[in-house]
Amino acid sequence: MNITRSLNNWRKYRQTVTELGRMSDRELRDLGIGREDIRRVARNAIAG
Repeated sequence: MNITRSLNNWRKYRQTVTELGRMSDRELRDLGIGREDIRRVARNAIAG
């Protein structure tokens, strides 16, 4: 994996964690995500 792709993946991960972290517990629950799942969801976002 090249440096540019790694940097872009890291930015996407951080953006996803930040956006989900700003959501209320109810909003997350509506999406089927627990607060403890945010990092896993963010990792999956860059894997796909």
